[in-house]
Amino acid sequence: MSDSPSPLADPHLVFDPVVGDGPRDIVILGSTGSIGTQAIDLVLRNPDRFRVTGLSAAGGRVELLAEQARQLRVRTVAVAREDVVPALREALSAQYGPGEPLPEILAGPDAATQLAASDCHTVLNGITGSIGLAPTLAALEAGRTLALANKESLIVGGPLVKALAKPGQIIPVDSEHAALFQALAAGTRADVRKLVVTASGGPFRGRTKSELADVTPQDALAHPTWAMGPVITINSATLVNKGLEVIEAHLLYDIPFDRIEVVVHPQSYVHSMVEFTDGSTLAQATPPDMRGPIAIGLGWPERVPDAAPAFDWTKASSWEFFPLDEEAFPSVGLARHVGELAGTAPAVFNAANEECVDAFLNGALPYLGIMETVTQVVAEHGTPRTGTSLTVADVLEAETWARARARELTAHTQATRTTAEVRA
Repeated sequence: MSDSPSPLADPHLVFDPVVGDGPRDIVILGSTGSIGTQAIDLVLRNPDRFRVTGLSAAGGRVELLAEQARQLRVRTVAVAREDVVPALREALSAQYGPGEPLPEILAGPDAATQLAASDCHTVLNGITGSIGLAPTLAALEAGRTLALANKESLIVGGPLVKALAKPGQIIPVDSEHAALFQALAAGTRADVRKLVVTASGGPFRGRTKSELADVTPQDALAHPTWAMGPVITINSATLVNKGLEVIEAHLLYDIPFDRIEVVVHPQSYVHSMVEFTDGSTLAQATPPDMRGPIAIGLGWPERVPDAAPAFDWTKASSWEFFPLDEEAFPSVGLARHVGELAGTAPAVFNAANEECVDAFLNGALPYLGIMETVTQVVAEHGTPRTGTSLTVADVLEAETWARARARELTAHTQATRTTAEVRA
């Protein structure tokens, strides 16, 4: 740990924007996704604590977005796709009564960023992918508490995010980092020996690398524990999500990579652990349910009663832990490597992976080809741009190159496979 530990996510530090009395005003980015819908469920069950003022979504589910806007009586709705504005306005008109004013509509690729800077206490960034970086930076610059479920924005823009964040301004919403956040409250940073990040192991836990050669997208989407979107579910199957979480833990808590360990815990009851210098290990445990971490993100330093189910300790249960098979799942080791390179390397890793996951889901790349291609893109990227000179433009340029190179390599792989099939 460095002499000046990162204050980004510290349970002992509370960043409290100046707001009025009454419920805490919340903006939810990615409201029609898994995190967003569960956050809305939590808000609707706790109207005395939370009030949603704005919602953003990509634009693929305008009817749901309109229904959410009416339920919550928000001021503003934002969509990334300008072409869906007429359909959104029609859906809103169908939800609201005659003469009722409709919420303001923001549209375009910068709509979520605009909304993130709007007047509120907390911004929940539940957007999937690195497109969440600009809203993350906007929320921090505007002085909002940031409940961060969009791990990619911290990973690809680490130095940029850390430069803007005030002590205690970021509260992590990933289940693993929310667990670390809570366990860290038991001691000081000087007391911490190790962070232990748990992984369910995904649908392919226990398989060797050779046994993964022919798995299909349907196989990879069958997660045994969590219900998530397709990209996150595939990342769980490859354990790329765990690699990203190792980088995120390093950035949030300023713990060196060699003191962040990954262990496989199939039941997903223990969400992560902190080992202290006296030999004690504190584990945060709940049944798998993202509403618990979301409640920490929205309500900290207060807890939200009955945010998520608790264990029934009258029933017997078994909790298992296994070492990570790094040969079958090389993504964690590669993530450590790009995390140590820092600069634009994590952005290249993440962008290449997103392209490869899309290709796998569309049948253009085999499962093992995901990490093989990402590894090659990272190697070709070479020495990343690092240091205080890193800019958003640098990150975007690196991502653009990585995506293009990943597509080129994927097309070559697909052509090679097609040729082999014809000859067979």
